[in-house]
Amino acid sequence: MRNWSSTDALLYALGVGAGAQNLPAELAFTTENSRGVVQQVLPTFPVVLRGDRGPSLGDVDRAQFLHAEQAVTILGPIPVEGSARVVSCITGIYDKGSGALVTQESLLTDVRTDRAIAKIRIGIFLRGEGGFNGRRGESASWSLPNRPADHVVTYHTRTDQALLYRLSGDRNPLHSDPWMAARAGFDRPILHGLCTYGFAARALLHRLCDSDPSRFGAMSVRFSAPVFPGQELTVFIWDEGNVSQFVTKVGETVVLDRGVFERASR
Repeated sequence: MRNWSSTDALLYALGVGAGAQNLPAELAFTTENSRGVVQQVLPTFPVVLRGDRGPSLGDVDRAQFLHAEQAVTILGPIPVEGSARVVSCITGIYDKGSGALVTQESLLTDVRTDRAIAKIRIGIFLRGEGGFNGRRGESASWSLPNRPADHVVTYHTRTDQALLYRLSGDRNPLHSDPWMAARAGFDRPILHGLCTYGFAARALLHRLCDSDPSRFGAMSVRFSAPVFPGQELTVFIWDEGNVSQFVTKVGETVVLDRGVFERASR
């Protein structure tokens, strides 16, 4: 069971940069008592409701974990406050040679209505755990349209962005402790992948859904490079109607790859 309050939803929105550059447009996600504005929940909020409730991966050094893939499908309205049952399972373990890719899926169900509100799929890469002669797994086809992006959105992250985002529940010291970051091979703590994911989701919400969370259907990415707090994120979006493609870059480096976004059909 996972409970959340109005404050939790507001804190998540701030953690993924809402209101930092265009506060009036995001008051609904960052305040609960603005005149004439009803509080709403950013559609990627369920990724923090899942938290660490996935199945155990055994005795594996957390410094060797890499968040490889992330997807969320919104199945119903997300209340400003409430409770959800979280049921998770491992859906695959794949041998990638230098490591193992473990995929997990979680279903979140609103306790009050007994209706599913979100399905979350993640892929965790375990460095050094490959070579067990397992299946390599298949990759879905993906390509960008042969034209310039239809939308280009740039967001600035704060130098303390990871310290703010971690208050939504992910206290992995890789994102705050220089010692742990060094163990993982970084010269300083990196930004949570799900924080970068939330920044990209805001761009998709505002450019493809007219800022209406009910039109946000599903979003999937592959994490391809680390982001450091304080860096600038640019989201390139190719609007293909119901199913669109996107990537997110820091400078010329792609940090979110193979992005697919689906508008809600409901």
